Amino acid sequence: MTDSKREAAGNPLLRKLEGFVPLPEADRAALLKISENPQVVSAGTDLIREGEPPDGMFLILDGFACRYKLRENGARQIMAYLVPGDAGDVDGPLLRAMDHSICTLSACKVARIAPDTIWNLLQRPAVAAALRKSTLVDEATLREWLLNVGRRSAPERLAHLFCELHLRLRAVGRADENGFELPITQYDLADTTGQTSVHVNRSLRELRERGLIKLRQRHLTILDLPGLRQFAEFKSGYLHLGDQAAA
Repeated sequence: MTDSKREAAGNPLLRKLEGFVPLPEADRAALLKISENPQVVSAGTDLIREGEPPDGMFLILDGFACRYKLRENGARQIMAYLVPGDAGDVDGPLLRAMDHSICTLSACKVARIAPDTIWNLLQRPAVAAALRKSTLVDEATLREWLLNVGRRSAPERLAHLFCELHLRLRAVGRADENGFELPITQYDLADTTGQTSVHVNRSLRELRERGLIKLRQRHLTILDLPGLRQFAEFKSGYLHLGDQAAA
């Protein structure tokens, strides 16, 4: 394998978008170029805050980030995870101000994509189609998360989240069939699933006692993937991963 092909195979953005749409070589090169020279950002850093004017979009190449909103009392609700290969809103620069914040949950490698670069990418039909489909998947995922918080039990919420992350990370080469790195805290899981950290601890214990998972040193091992999916009533269609969802 040549160095360029090896770089492409390891690039999470390229792997994600090519899961949606086949990309010509020139488009692949353009996407690799915008991924160059990412900045290392420490955990707990706001990439952009609610109310600030968006100036381009952020691309996550390594680590976990999230979209969130805060109440006046400081309570946080996480509404989406950004994992390797994920980017902020393509159409974000059209807004005057952000209606939510984006923050790193772990140390991340982040590239900022300027508005004119986004515009140039959208002139490439295959890239534009892949980015639009990515946006549709983000919207579908938000609907699934709403169902998760509103209608599933506390342990089921975590089980469903773990099933989703397993597929999303596997699609970009960051998970294997047995699990993945989960570099976030129980407080983050609590703010994601609408629980307290105490309830998250109890829910994790129930999943362990059922023989479904093991979480140690920020690595999630899935002991029984069919069982975890059945317990969570997980159906992967909303991720639109095609054959990757069956892997």
